[in-house]
Amino acid sequence: MALGQAAESVRAQTCGVDERSLYGKMMRRILPFMFACYVVSYLDRVNVGFAALTMNNDLGLSATAFGIGAGLFFFGYFIAEIPSNLIMMRVGARLWIARIMITWGLVSAATAFVTGPVSFGVARFLLGLGEAGFVPGVFLYLGLWFPAAVRARATAMFLLGIPVANIFGSPISGALIQLEGFGLKGWQWLLILEAVPAILLGVACLFVLTDKPEKAGWLSAPERDFLVGQLAAEKAAIEKKHSLSLGQALRNWRVLTLAVVNLCTIIGSLGIGLWLPQIIKQLGVSTTLLGFVTAIPYLCGAAAMVVWGRMSDRGSDWTIYPAIALFVGSVALVSSAFTPTPVLTIAALCVAVASINACVATFWAVPSGFLTGRAAAGGIAMIVSIGNLGGFAGPYMIGFVRDLSGGFTAPLLAIGCTLLFGATLMIIFGRLGRRDAVPAAVLA
Repeated sequence: MALGQAAESVRAQTCGVDERSLYGKMMRRILPFMFACYVVSYLDRVNVGFAALTMNNDLGLSATAFGIGAGLFFFGYFIAEIPSNLIMMRVGARLWIARIMITWGLVSAATAFVTGPVSFGVARFLLGLGEAGFVPGVFLYLGLWFPAAVRARATAMFLLGIPVANIFGSPISGALIQLEGFGLKGWQWLLILEAVPAILLGVACLFVLTDKPEKAGWLSAPERDFLVGQLAAEKAAIEKKHSLSLGQALRNWRVLTLAVVNLCTIIGSLGIGLWLPQIIKQLGVSTTLLGFVTAIPYLCGAAAMVVWGRMSDRGSDWTIYPAIALFVGSVALVSSAFTPTPVLTIAALCVAVASINACVATFWAVPSGFLTGRAAAGGIAMIVSIGNLGGFAGPYMIGFVRDLSGGFTAPLLAIGCTLLFGATLMIIFGRLGRRDAVPAAVLA
């Protein structure tokens, strides 16, 4: 990697471009806005976890019914994911991401008016259809802008939206759910008010985003030429080693293995995320403090994402970092099921959430090492769409096992074993794929 970075530095100097300044400019221009969009996306996806504190009783939802309904979001997401990403390749990120955000904002607000298990499930399914393509679309978009040497860092900064949405969203959601007025209950105000930013940011996409580096008026001509040349050389190096069509990418063992690893990760992430307020509430935390206590694990997660992402960029094997993170998360979740005090339980949950977020921060650098063009659009969408079925499996697994066992001990053990399976698969992927991977020095 060092040789590749040195070569790029020489090319940058020849073009009169300060490479470090260029990457900094790109990150300042692109990442804060995409980060804000993801914060809102993730908040609108998981805020039913807080709404459930009173909504479930109002709608007559059992734990299993809530888990099924909440998880139906990911079936809608699964169905529309690949078509959405392919459409974005045709029409551009600016228009398509704007459409996605406005659609999910309207559906999320409409969820406030569901009347029972069926309408709740339908609303969640439609929300998944509306939001489908956002996350893989952003991963594809970042791949069109950021070379491999800084892509893991850029992706980690974008994915900080997961813990940040929970850090700030948990106290806000905890406060909004206590609102009453105009014939609406607290959980309805929560869903409506947290949907408004998605619509506003969707409109803003039309004015903020630039589809490709070639169209970036905010870059100088030498900066554009250098960046376009660097990305083209990286794409050519990958295609020389891994020349995959869209159909081949969708059947490729690497894509399918990463999809299963992502499935395990999201079972842990969304399973814990949607039930964490209720898990912590069961420890005896008051409703007033619940939002703040729920935010603590995600503070740890934010720090872990930054540190783990930087370490991954400096390493030579991208696959080992997600594997280690999943293993640590598995151990922490199993430990949380047997801790003797609430403080130790929360501490174990902090480690688990931090580890899952660290995995997410480094996982998405891996598919970019062997996918380009339409293969990248379809392959990344495949990894995300199959993985997002974990958003159904995780909440359903916890709800179903909790109804059977009467507590959260057995569900936490089940999620912990799932993370361990994902870690094992990631290690196998690294061993089998290492001999075929494009050398980091070529990509850097």
